[in-house]
Amino acid sequence: MADKRLVAVEIDEETLSTSGPDAEHERRVAIFDLIEENVFGVQGDETGPYVLHLSMIERKLVFDIRLEDQTKVHMFILSISPFRGIIRDYFMICENYYSAIKTQSPHQIEAIDMARRGIHNEGSSLLAERLENKIDVDFDTSRRLFTLICALHAGQTRGPGT
Repeated sequence: MADKRLVAVEIDEETLSTSGPDAEHERRVAIFDLIEENVFGVQGDETGPYVLHLSMIERKLVFDIRLEDQTKVHMFILSISPFRGIIRDYFMICENYYSAIKTQSPHQIEAIDMARRGIHNEGSSLLAERLENKIDVDFDTSRRLFTLICALHAGQTRGPGT
């Protein structure tokens, strides 16, 4: 029986470099949360557990999935374009949430947080849909993967071709 989970996530620093210590911290937290608890299986593969290597090629996220001994299992490319609007909205509402914490009533903060969770769920659902027929994940894993994609997006240094 396969061990359908991720045991590590490795980020290609050449194609997904961070813009500072805050961005690096966000990535580490997102990876920790994902590794701590996940359901992740490659369709058609009965091995596992897996190591996920993430890199970027031409504005597309490369999922290079391997076994712990680095044996390649599956690779696919995920276009980030369908996520751009959701990620932009997610960051905007997160900024509003952090501002509201300082000045707004608990009721207003809760309303903003509900909207933030709703956008996060929308991104998670889109990700699960895009992974369909490639990777089996549960909703919580999809949420954690979406959080990591957001952290990768937020931390990227802007340069030619990014």
